Amino acid sequence: MASDKLTIQDLLSSPALQLSLKAGGGLDRSVSWAHASELVDPTPWLLGAELIMTAGLAIPRTAAEQRAYLERLDDAGASGLALSAQLHMPPLHDAFFRAAEERDFPVLEVPLAVPFIAVAQEVAASAQEEARHRLGAQLQVFGALRRLVTEDLDTPTLLRRLEGLSGYDVFLCTPQGRPLLPGVPVPDPAVLPASVDAPPTIPGGFVLPVPAPGGPAGFLVAYEREGARPAGLAVVQHIATVAALRLAMVRNERETLRREGAETFAELLQEVLDPEAARRRLARHAIEGDTVLLVVRRTTDEALLRCLEDRPHLLLTRGEDRYVLGAPELAAAVGALPAVAAGASRPFPPGAALKVAQREALWAVSKAVESGRAVVHYGDDGAGRWLPDDPAVLAALVEHVLGDVLRYDESHDSRLLVSARTWMERDRRTETAAAALHIHPNTLAYRLRRFGALADRDLTSTGALAEVWLAIQAAGALGLTD
Repeated sequence: MASDKLTIQDLLSSPALQLSLKAGGGLDRSVSWAHASELVDPTPWLLGAELIMTAGLAIPRTAAEQRAYLERLDDAGASGLALSAQLHMPPLHDAFFRAAEERDFPVLEVPLAVPFIAVAQEVAASAQEEARHRLGAQLQVFGALRRLVTEDLDTPTLLRRLEGLSGYDVFLCTPQGRPLLPGVPVPDPAVLPASVDAPPTIPGGFVLPVPAPGGPAGFLVAYEREGARPAGLAVVQHIATVAALRLAMVRNERETLRREGAETFAELLQEVLDPEAARRRLARHAIEGDTVLLVVRRTTDEALLRCLEDRPHLLLTRGEDRYVLGAPELAAAVGALPAVAAGASRPFPPGAALKVAQREALWAVSKAVESGRAVVHYGDDGAGRWLPDDPAVLAALVEHVLGDVLRYDESHDSRLLVSARTWMERDRRTETAAAALHIHPNTLAYRLRRFGALADRDLTSTGALAEVWLAIQAAGALGLTD
């Protein structure tokens, strides 16, 4: 607390006021104003650091109500309570005095011969110089709005300047206590209010909502700096407004970058960019070095965006799939999302064509969905790594082994290929595979015989099994299996 601010101790030391300490402590509490109030709850009209004076009409009669009255004043940031001797004062209960002692909340007594106006004038005279200081600080904070636009300050530098002008240490966070703006520390979540309509005063400072369309984006917490001259609530409100403007700018920049990234991603998938142009585009989004393509399912846009927020990436939505392009480390981050299913391609250099990576990621995500795993990397199965990268070679393998099966499935709306794949994935255990397919084992046996006849392969032969299995993997890489 700055030494030039009026305190409860200063008022007690004034010979003209003849005040005495009736209960509590907190003599170093600053006093910004003194006001007489006979309301049972004056807290909605308080800004903090007020000395409340009462002739006794405001004081409840019961012990519990008296304690609650004092606690409300303290929670709202009042400096203290001044009671007029005699007049309308009801008997004060022990619970009232215990609350004052527990909270270190000063309760003063004003002699009957001293009018409340004398106390108010004493405080007002001291507050004049403080008011001039606060007005100057407000004008400088208003000037920060201009600097925000003309000097292109980054967020941490801007907030440090505002801290120096205001005399407060500033913290920002979302309603959940996460960082709100890059480079700005978050406060202790314990000080966050349960409602945006809660009083702004907290011990040693203020907490205010940061306005945004649709409701507050978070909270600003400002603590008085040791040895500084805090400029008051009005200046903290201005800082919250500056934070809201900066947040709007950051969100607009992110949204613009996200849209540009989605356009770049779509062009990469369409292979309309030459490698050098693709590398330049990716570098604008800080994507350099080895890259992977992820296909993500079973999550929300909000959860995925929050997961990717501080990581360089491109994001594109295609139907119910979200395509993500970025460093290989993104797979682990996405895999930590609840109930997610994601498939990752093999790493490739930035600017490379994405057709192969897209097929790999789609195959891997289908495996993730089937197995219940959060992330599957293409090639983890062991067989996939032996497949060639050339789509033409893969297509030829599929046609040679599975062409008739695929055409039969399409024309008869049957599931021969899925049945054979499920059976082989479960180590050719017919009953286990039938249960996974929700069919009778005899039905599965019939499908396998029909599959073998169409593929012209004997599924009891090890060589035929190996060829069929590789062809099924190739079909998955080409996106031909569901």
